[in-house]
Amino acid sequence: MPQIWLMKAIIGRNLKYLREANHFTAQHVADCLSINRSAYANYEAGLREMPLALLEKAADFLGVDLAALYEEDETKRPDVLESAFRMENLTADDCREIAYFKSIVMNYMKMSSCL
Repeated sequence: MPQIWLMKAIIGRNLKYLREANHFTAQHVADCLSINRSAYANYEAGLREMPLALLEKAADFLGVDLAALYEEDETKRPDVLESAFRMENLTADDCREIAYFKSIVMNYMKMSSCL
């Protein structure tokens, strides 16, 4: 099991990769998580440990399983669940709706793979 500083770095690297793959700004993610942009920047930089509840919200918003945030091997990054949403002037409500929509799609994909 990696040490906590290494885990924070891995999570931060994955948050940044997934955020950029979704074409979100750090402010978009911070708004979705209802935190300050500077707090989010500290998580993404691996300087602070992100609470599990925020990790779960971030995973939903970014369209991945929670486990994707803990992936150490960069070659095993999941496909990003992209969606065509307007990106300018996203509100916190918009971010929550995007996260909710992506969680529904992710759950549907999981159920379909079981059939």
